[in-house]
Amino acid sequence: MHFVTASLALNIIAGAALPARKALYYDIPPPPSPEPIEVIELPLPPVAPSLETGACTLDINPRKTGCIQRELGDYEFQAGDFSPDGNHIIVNVKFVGAPKAPDPASIYDGEQLILVKADGTTFNNGDTWKCLSCAVPEGQQKLLDPQRDYPHVFRSGDKALWGHNVLDCNGHQLASDECTAQDTHIYPIYWAVIQDGVEKNGAPRELRLHPDDIHFGWSSFTNSGGQNTFFGRLQFNANPETGNILAPRYELVDVNLLYDPARSQRLTAKGKKIMIHDDAIGIGELRGFSGTGDEIIYIGPTWEANNIDVSAIHVVTGVVRRLTEHPEYTDPIAFSVDNKWFVAMDTRGSNRQMFMSGMRHIPPLIDLITVTVASSTRNNGNRRFFQPILIDGYGDRGDYFGQQVNAEGDGSAGAVNDPNWNGRADPAFSHDGTKIVYWQAIVTGRECGGLNPLPCPVPTTQGQREYRLMLARLTSRTPQPVPPVFDVPDQLPWATPFPPGSNFPKDSQRLVAGSYTLRGRISGHAIVKLTSSTSDQSRGYDTVAVNYTNYADVEGYILNGWEKVTSTILLPNPWDTLVDWYSDIEETGVVSATKRTSPDGFHLQIDAVANIFNATGTLTTTINGVQYKQPANGT
Repeated sequence: MHFVTASLALNIIAGAALPARKALYYDIPPPPSPEPIEVIELPLPPVAPSLETGACTLDINPRKTGCIQRELGDYEFQAGDFSPDGNHIIVNVKFVGAPKAPDPASIYDGEQLILVKADGTTFNNGDTWKCLSCAVPEGQQKLLDPQRDYPHVFRSGDKALWGHNVLDCNGHQLASDECTAQDTHIYPIYWAVIQDGVEKNGAPRELRLHPDDIHFGWSSFTNSGGQNTFFGRLQFNANPETGNILAPRYELVDVNLLYDPARSQRLTAKGKKIMIHDDAIGIGELRGFSGTGDEIIYIGPTWEANNIDVSAIHVVTGVVRRLTEHPEYTDPIAFSVDNKWFVAMDTRGSNRQMFMSGMRHIPPLIDLITVTVASSTRNNGNRRFFQPILIDGYGDRGDYFGQQVNAEGDGSAGAVNDPNWNGRADPAFSHDGTKIVYWQAIVTGRECGGLNPLPCPVPTTQGQREYRLMLARLTSRTPQPVPPVFDVPDQLPWATPFPPGSNFPKDSQRLVAGSYTLRGRISGHAIVKLTSSTSDQSRGYDTVAVNYTNYADVEGYILNGWEKVTSTILLPNPWDTLVDWYSDIEETGVVSATKRTSPDGFHLQIDAVANIFNATGTLTTTINGVQYKQPANGT
C-alpha cells in the first residue's frame, strides 16, 4: 500500500496563477490543505494465457468463473463508478478462453459487465467479482447494442448504464444475491433522428447519466469532424413501432441541443472591435454532471490561449464558471455527490503542454484555428499523461492546483505513481465521499521501443495485464450524507429544443475574416488579423495574426510581441491538421516570460485521433528562466 501525505508540486511559479474568480461564489474559501490518501490496486478476474477456447483452465480459475484478456483493446476494459453502498465498482471487461457449451463456464465469454468488490470482501462464491450480464437469456437482451463503454450505476442501484444499453435487475440491487441472470434484462438505448426522411437510431457517444436517473447528456460527431452536445430524458418503450430498433428499448426524448444562439461564441465583434465573453456557452464535449446534477460539466471554448480546461454551466440559470486553470490539459472529470470536490484526469505535472500553454493570460485568439491541435498533443498515441487530481469544488485558483491522488511512491515499475501507467476515463467518487476509483493502462505498442526513446515496460500486474483498477481511500474523511438531487427540467431554459428532424441552427456570431482590435481589460491592445485562403471571406479563415502592445487582462501580466498561425486541414481526413506557427511574445510584471518559435517557425502535423507528435522547427516557452520545450517527435 502507498500513502499520499503531501500534494504534488503543481504550481508553475509563485504568483503566476489567475486570482480567485468570484463570478459564481461571493465568498470563496481558501484552498484546502493536502490530505492523506491510501491507494491500492483492486483484484480483477484472472488473465487467460491466450484467446483460445478453453485457455481459461481450472489451474487459472478453479471456480470456473471466467478469465479476461491481457491486452487492453478498444473499450474492452473500462471502469465506471460505485454502487450506492460504496463497496462495489462497475467495470466492463472482455472474457476470453471460455470452454465450449454446454460447459457452465462457457457463459464467461466476450464483452461483459461485472461488479468488483471494493471493501476487501468476496461474493458468496469466493470471487471478488460478479458478472451481471453473463447468461442473461437471449429473450431478455434483444438487439443488444455493441457499444458498451462508460458503465455507470444508477443512483437507485438496480440498473446500470452500459454504453448504449441499460441493464435492469428488476428492482433488485445489482450487488445483491437476488440480482440473477434470470431477473436481468438488457435494453438498447434509442435516439430517434431523421435522415433522408427516415427515422433511425442516432449516434450518441460517451453517454453520461444525470444523478436523477432520468436524464442523460451525450455528444455526437458531425460528418465534417465537428461535435454537438445534447441533453434528454430517458423513457422506456416496451412496444416501439417506429425506427430501426423494434424491440423493448429506452428512448432519449425531450432532447435539447446544448446551444444558445445568443451566447455561442467566446469571441465576437462589434464593428472592428473584438469582445471576449466569459459567459459564452460553447459545449464542445459533454463530460458529465455535478454531484447534485445542478451543473453540466464540459470542455468548451478556451479561456486562455492553448489551455484546454473544463467548465460548468448551471442547468437552469445558464451561469458559466471555469473549473480548471492549470496550463496543462484536463479532460475526464467526476464530482462528489455533494459538489464539494471533483477529481480530474489531467496532464499537470508532466509538462506535456507547457511549451505552448505555459505563458498565462494570453487571450484565446489563435485558438480560433489551433484548438484541435492544442488538444491533440496531450497524448502520444497509446501513451497518455493523465494522472488523477483531487480539487475542491471551487476549482483551481491562486496558486492552488489541487493534489495528485497517487503522488506518493517510488516511481518504480508497478508503483501507484509509475509514469508508464496512464489515467483513463472516467474516475468516480463513492456516494459517501470517502473513496475514489480510477483505472489506468500501461503504455504499449508503437509508443515505446523502436525509434521512440521511451522503453516498453513489462506490466507487474497479474498475468501481465495491461490495465489496472485503482482505489483511493481518503482516510481522514468521515462518510457524508447524500444531498437531494437537483430537480432539472426537461427543457433547459437556455438550450434549443431538438425534436427528431430538427436542423442545426446557423451560427451568426462567428467572427469573419478581417482586421480587428482587442482592448486589454487592464491596459493596452492587440491588433488581430483573420485571413482566408479563399476569396469568400464569409467562409471563415485559416490564418490568425496578433500583435500585442502593453496588453493586460490581469493586473501584472503585460504582453508585448506578436504571433501568427496558419492552420490547414489535410483532407480527406478532417482530423489531420498542419499548423505553421510563428511566435515572439514577451510577458513582464509578475513574471518574466517568453513564448518564441525558431526563426524558421514551428510546423506541426498531427491527427486528432492518432495523437502522434511530428514537428519541424521549435516552439519554446520560458518562465522565470525555466524552459519548456516541445515533445520530441514520436513521443
